[in-house]
Formats: sequence, structure tokens, C-alpha cells
Amino acid sequence: MGQRAQRGRVYRRCGCSDEHGRQLGPWCVQLLEEAGRGSWTYCVDLAPEDGKRKTRRRGGFATRAEAAREMKAVLNGELRGVYEDRRTTVASFLREWLAAKKEELALNTYAGYEDCVERDIIPAFGQCRLPDLRPKHVDAWVSAQRTAGRGQVTVYRVVSTLLNALNHAVRTWRLRYNPAKHSVPPKPRAAERTCWTPDEAAAFLRHSAEHYADRLTDLFEVMLGTGMRRGEILALHWSDVHLMDRKLYVRWTLAAIDNGKIHLREPKTEAGRAWISLSPRAMAALHRQAALQMAAHPEGLLEGLVFARPDGTPLRPQWVLDQLRKRTAEAGLPRIGLHNLRHTAASIMIAEDIPVAVISKTMRHSTLAITTDLYGHLLKDSADQAVNALATALDRADTQAADQTDPSADSGFGQAA
Repeated sequence: MGQRAQRGRVYRRCGCSDEHGRQLGPWCVQLLEEAGRGSWTYCVDLAPEDGKRKTRRRGGFATRAEAAREMKAVLNGELRGVYEDRRTTVASFLREWLAAKKEELALNTYAGYEDCVERDIIPAFGQCRLPDLRPKHVDAWVSAQRTAGRGQVTVYRVVSTLLNALNHAVRTWRLRYNPAKHSVPPKPRAAERTCWTPDEAAAFLRHSAEHYADRLTDLFEVMLGTGMRRGEILALHWSDVHLMDRKLYVRWTLAAIDNGKIHLREPKTEAGRAWISLSPRAMAALHRQAALQMAAHPEGLLEGLVFARPDGTPLRPQWVLDQLRKRTAEAGLPRIGLHNLRHTAASIMIAEDIPVAVISKTMRHSTLAITTDLYGHLLKDSADQAVNALATALDRADTQAADQTDPSADSGFGQAA
């Protein structure tokens, strides 16, 4: 009935049950009568872990040879410390990986991973068995996408997602190596950020106030006046605004995923949860919003979102962006996005010679390096000051050295009698 190996065996088993409902498994007499009945299974004893014996059983194989190959792979994997399950497809592994990552990733990050997996990776490699995926498969896909004129950023994101997923397979001893390790194309250079000058930003706010004077006018004022992110200001609650102290606290952020479905979540980093100081202009905008909302509620209470629809539900990010672009075009200003308002706030601070460390703290970056990476190209004036200071110091040192070696500089010599 079975084929024995050093530490395992391969046998057929049946799904029939006895009168008590217990499966007969390999003891079903019909296995002897019908050659094609049941399926093949292997059973193997693995090396003890923590002093406990462990047995692995896997069934459902169509042939004895297939079950034997899988049992051999288990034993070889135990020897190498890696178990490559040949029945696991790339598609099943990726969906398992996504399910495990869902709880630890931000919603929009997870949505981006899921989109890459379902739209590109599974159609391309999903039917391939996980241990059979090779670098040549990934390289061929990248080449085909380039030939088809696919965007460099999109291809980079897809292969990077596959790389991250397969790194997890390697870390969990399900693959010996990552076949996508050397297939990720170079990261495309980020497009240069468009930032308004102080004159352009002020012109936009004047235009919005003169022609609209609505909640979005105040929203844009606060964004430019604080450098808040789009999701942070759309999720701002009155309970986190302290007008008497001229401060607000970033506690939530808003994301629109799943065809525009709104989600509120905590900021992804500790640095994102912080107090923000309010300028007189930002204070005035918040006071206007407070007056409007208190007038709209008979009880005169401030609650819920600071910037919201008349019924109190969140503003949709796409609608806010559309309004920004509409008003920007009307004012004849360079086209920018909502996140560029944050970059504009930082660039204005830099133009006003605010120290980079203070800007980093105000923008709530987790490290100073992030600030310099993002805005280093705007610090050319600071660089001029730095090299000029170096030159001044060297010139001063040269002058002092010349004074010390010049005989006429000595008080006892070189003077008229």
C-alpha cells in the first residue's frame, strides 16, 4: 500500500468513512479493488524542534511520483533550512502575503500593494509555482512592459512590490533566494516639485477670498500657513483645535481608497502626531470657520470636522483638488497639487532664512535628513553663505599669518629714529 523512505512514506488514502463517520483513509478496502481510487499522500517525520517530534502529512497528489517528489523536497528543505512547497503558486502566496500585511500597513499603502498584485503581478506570474519563479521571468516581464511603453514609475512600483513580497518568502524559509532581487529597474528620478513664490501664494489666497470666500478659502489658508498634509487637514476635528493657545494637534489623517471610500486613521509615524503653532492668518481662518459652523447649529456647538460638507461629512480629496486647480487657472498661476501647498510652505520658510532644523520640526519630518533630501535644492542661498564663510575664515587666517611674518609689524624694528 505504501512506499517507504528513510524518514517517510508515500501511500494512497481514500475519503470514505465508516459507520461512525471516521475516515478510513489508507485502510479503505476499495483502494485494493480500484487502482485509480483515492489520492496520494506523503507522511514524513521532521527533525524535533524544542524537543518535540513533528510529523508533516500532505495529500491530494495525483500520482505517487508527485507525492514522492514533494516529500523529498521537504527533507531537502529541512537540511537547507528552507521548505519550498511546490503546490504553492505565486498567486496564492501573494494573496496570503497581502492578508498578513493588511493590519500593519497604512490603508493607502495597502491599496497600492493590492493594486500592483491584482492588476499586474498575478496576471503575469500567478499560475507559476512559487519555487519555479526565476529571474528570467521577471526580466522578461520588465522588458515587455518597456517595449509596450509602460510608465517607468509604474513598472518600478510593480517590481518593487514583488521584491518585497518575495523577501518575505525568503525570510520565512519558503524560498532559498529572491528571484526579483536583481530585476528591479532603477528608481525613476522624482519630478521637480512645483512651488509657488510668496507673491503667487498670496495672489491665490486673495483670488479665492474675493471670488469665493468659502470653507475652501480658509482650508487653503491653513494649509499654506502650517504646511499640513492634505489628509491631516481634511481629518482635523474641532476637539483638536485650541484657539486660545493658538495651536492645533494632528491626531487623524484621511485617505480615500476603494473607489473613493473615505477612511480615517492615525498618522503613520510618531513624528506625524504633533502640535502645530498657528499664525495670525491661520487663526483668522479658523475663527471664520468657527463662526460659520456655530451659526449653522442652533445650539452653537463646535464639534466634528473643521472643514466638512454642510451635513458634516468629510470633504472628498479629489473634489478639493479639482477646486484648487480651478481657482489656480482662474488666477493665472502655475498649476500645482494639494501636496505642493505643503512644499510651498516649506520653500517660503527657506526663502525667509528659517534654519533647516526648525523647518524640519515645523513640517514634522521624522529626521532632518528627510528635510534636506526634499528641499536641499532650495538651499542654494544657504550654500552660498556657507562657502563665503569658509573663504572669509581662510582670508582672515592668511592676513594674520602675513602680519606675523612682516618685520615692519614688530614694534622695535623698522621705525624711524
